Amino acid sequence: MKISDLKDNPGARKSRMRVGRGEGSGKGKTGGRGHKGQKARSGVAIKGFEGGQMPLHMRIPKRGFNNPFGRDYAELNLGMLQKAIDAGKLEAGAISEDDLRKANLVRGGKDGVSLLAKGELKAKVELTVARASKGALAAVEAAGGKVTQTVGPKQREAADA
Repeated sequence: MKISDLKDNPGARKSRMRVGRGEGSGKGKTGGRGHKGQKARSGVAIKGFEGGQMPLHMRIPKRGFNNPFGRDYAELNLGMLQKAIDAGKLEAGAISEDDLRKANLVRGGKDGVSLLAKGELKAKVELTVARASKGALAAVEAAGGKVTQTVGPKQREAADA
């Protein structure tokens, strides 16, 4: 084999379509741009333009704020936890976030699970979650259990000073 014999596979290189070079080419006359109008001309940038009228995306009221530092927790109520224990999905005792996910009690929450106080807990459990509300902590301890939080409560430098 010689270097002069090397060539691409058939169809590996596609030549560009030359527009506006006669009707026989299939892209003659208007060159694939249709007939007249702004889009048939060069230098078109329409996107959100509405002919001088205030564009829709500017007319609609804006609300809210997306906190770039906000945490995303999957929420779990004590009532749902007790329901899962009663149904046999979970065993009372040491329960971690992985156990909660395997039992399909929580989904999402890239920063972990947040335990909330809605509902009643009768079982004695030792939970390991990212965070827990004060009410949830009190309810778990009243049932004889314990909660370990992997994300500590917010530090207050102003209160310490």
